[in-house]
Amino acid sequence: MSNPSALQESVEANGRKKRIGVVGIPGKWSTEVLADRLEAKTGFRAVIDMKDVELRLDTNQVMWQGLDLSTLDGLIVKKISEVYSPSTEDRIHLLSHLEKLGVKVFSPTQSMDKLINRLSGTLALHQGDIPMPKTRVTESAQLAFETVREYGSAILKPLYSTKARGMLILGEKDSDEVVKEQLAEYLEHNSIYYIQEALDLNGRDLGMVFLGGEYLCTYARVAGGDAWNTTIHSGGRYEKYEADEALIELGRRAQACYDMSFTTVDIALTDQGPVVFEVSAFGGFKGAKEGCGVDAAEAYAQYALAQVEK
Repeated sequence: MSNPSALQESVEANGRKKRIGVVGIPGKWSTEVLADRLEAKTGFRAVIDMKDVELRLDTNQVMWQGLDLSTLDGLIVKKISEVYSPSTEDRIHLLSHLEKLGVKVFSPTQSMDKLINRLSGTLALHQGDIPMPKTRVTESAQLAFETVREYGSAILKPLYSTKARGMLILGEKDSDEVVKEQLAEYLEHNSIYYIQEALDLNGRDLGMVFLGGEYLCTYARVAGGDAWNTTIHSGGRYEKYEADEALIELGRRAQACYDMSFTTVDIALTDQGPVVFEVSAFGGFKGAKEGCGVDAAEAYAQYALAQVEK
């Protein structure tokens, strides 16, 4: 519903019904299906692209297409930007102002802010004593080179990225010259080296889904073809996975480092035991749907409505 007058009429017609908007990417399946589920329950629909939001400090309003977002009961942030960057954190600051004005934001902005930057997210996991791949961070090209050689096979990860975009894998067979060239090229687009030991995933890793801190399901991502990562973006596919209690407890501990409303914990099973790669700032619906047969969008809509009605 992009027409401002029609949107306002919908708001007025709803009376006492709770109104929850969806921050996301218009037209994207996960954004639209969440808006569908909310609209079916409340009659209200707003798919909000953050590039169209205006903060008016002189009137203390946060406007989108003629609607003051501070009048909403809640906002679910499904996707705050197509690609993560430092400007993504600026958008979170705008949402944090809405929190201060009394709008419930899912997940809390302080929690999302930790996860937009890979380094702050990693530090939270480390401080929570969560097992992770060996990781080193440095601005020094020489120290980065020594780390790559020590690890044998290593992955360089940008601090702001999703779906393995911008990641670079360096292996034992790469010559010193090639490694140094790749490190130099990496630094042209990144301010710091974030290096993790590359582990043998046997072509799969796991996505463990949590809603309000409670376990929903686990799905596997299986790599497609010769891809080194398992992301669907690189040709992977989803499969169901039955996690045991110990693994679920690891996922629960990992997500508890952040206080997320809805999230997915990325876990790999290695010969050294399970390790956590990261916790998602927003979580995905498609893996739960295709891998587990769970309508996570429906569950999230119910959860958010229950929270704003408290």
